[in-house]
Amino acid sequence: MRVSIRPWQLSDATDIAAIINNKKVQDNLRDGIAYPYSVKDGEDFIASMLNAEEGTVFAFAITADGRVAGSIGAFRQTNIHSRTAEMGYYIGEGYWGMGVCTKAVKLVCRHVFENSDIIRIYAEPFACNAASCRVLEKAGFQYEGTLRSNAVKNGHIIDMRMYSIIKTD
Repeated sequence: MRVSIRPWQLSDATDIAAIINNKKVQDNLRDGIAYPYSVKDGEDFIASMLNAEEGTVFAFAITADGRVAGSIGAFRQTNIHSRTAEMGYYIGEGYWGMGVCTKAVKLVCRHVFENSDIIRIYAEPFACNAASCRVLEKAGFQYEGTLRSNAVKNGHIIDMRMYSIIKTD
């Protein structure tokens, strides 16, 4: 399967809405994403990514064999963390376990490190999301520790795990 990342297109809204309308996908994302998720929600998200400040938001559609499979982005932090970016991603359930997300994470890290002054990218998956933790490990991220009782998701207090990758010259 050929995996790539590309800039968002407004025409991707239908595909992204179908992916996010899966409760299994939503259960592994932070809150604040509409459920059900409409095509209009997708259009609004894509527009916000396309209009984001260059060098601050690195947001892409993940494609597998030319079809939208998910979303990935790295988001520059502020103040003393201005050379650090937080990564977030999701893929459709039909692509789970196929290496699609791992490849996309590697591609985004390479893009960010080669095209910005970012020196560290981190991610904070839910500790119970073993698949997401494994994606990061396979992509070269190092586990830094567990953030105990760090979030409330679906009414449960849960741990998160901290992973990071550092730019090497």
